[in-house]
Amino acid sequence: MNIDRDFLFATLGDLVRIDSVNPTLAAGGGGETEIANYVAGVLANIGLAVRKPESEPGRVSVIGTYSGSGGGKSLMFNAHHDTVGVEGMSEPFSAAVWDGKLFGRGSYDMKGSLAAQIAAVKALADAGIRLRGDVVIASVADEEYGSLGTMDVIRHVRTDAAIVTEPTALKICLAHKGYLWIEAETHGRAAHGSRFEQGVDANMRMGRFLVHLDRLEQELRARPPHPLVGPPSLHAAMLQGGDGLSTYAASCKLQIERRTIPGETEAQVVRELQNIVDTLSADPSFAATVRPYFVRDPFEVPRDAAIVRSLDRASTKILKRAPDYMGDTPWMDAALLQAAGIETVVMGPAGAGAHAAVEWVDLESVAATAAILAETAIDYCG
Repeated sequence: MNIDRDFLFATLGDLVRIDSVNPTLAAGGGGETEIANYVAGVLANIGLAVRKPESEPGRVSVIGTYSGSGGGKSLMFNAHHDTVGVEGMSEPFSAAVWDGKLFGRGSYDMKGSLAAQIAAVKALADAGIRLRGDVVIASVADEEYGSLGTMDVIRHVRTDAAIVTEPTALKICLAHKGYLWIEAETHGRAAHGSRFEQGVDANMRMGRFLVHLDRLEQELRARPPHPLVGPPSLHAAMLQGGDGLSTYAASCKLQIERRTIPGETEAQVVRELQNIVDTLSADPSFAATVRPYFVRDPFEVPRDAAIVRSLDRASTKILKRAPDYMGDTPWMDAALLQAAGIETVVMGPAGAGAHAAVEWVDLESVAATAAILAETAIDYCG
């Protein structure tokens, strides 16, 4: 079984040349329809059964199934085909190759991974290898914002295991952080600036809250860290309060991002912030509310999970050495798949520049990723 390198690199170049900027993140972004149509066509040519679920108008994902003979475990390769915006990039869709690197928006995050998935299944088909279990390629929309694509894929297909091919420099990633977006609002009473006896300044009350929040932030980073992803953290991201210079602020709103580690829960995080409110409410003039409005759970998979063992064996065979293991701090769709009962692990190629003005992926690592994925499918699916 050999990886068709010409096909792999040509496919990667085609993917990068397609503008698939997430339209929720950047006005005028190309969206996912064109790239989904391209991926669907390539998968159909390889011989996969193809579906194109559309979670919202224009937000198209692709599911391609390389059917097994029956009786084996099924495996999903998952990559997103949307990208962030291209502001500050001189040639975002060039797919230029230089010094073993392919450049362009999404090359690293994560079209190199998607191309590797496709080439891995093509290698199985070219070699006439019929596995017992199905291999599914999920090329998903909207990972860079709300993960509409993976949530939709889960509604259409469930596999026994999944490999999310986010770039990891060929290391096996067993864990990543989650996050919560939380709004804290202090409540005051509007009054003319000359009427101190009537006004209650919500901005001043938020200052009190921020003092305690700073203490909590320092305490979080002093907690025993998770062995793979480190300690939890938070930051005060955006602050807005008041309506006019000569008016006591009736409301002040703070947007907080709280990064969570495996084992932490939404309820625990909210309780820690509510404890600050309860402490400050000893002053009857202090009133505040805390409300989480977006939650993404952390992810962790045991090192002895079946899919991890298969990926380890395949990596060892291709790399000629034992693979390295890691945890990561950004959130990934792996958490959604794991929460759906799909045993999940993360591994992908090397490169740099995710969300940056210069982005590239290492081509040899893309080829190695494809070979590792193909070998993992053989090992896991039977």
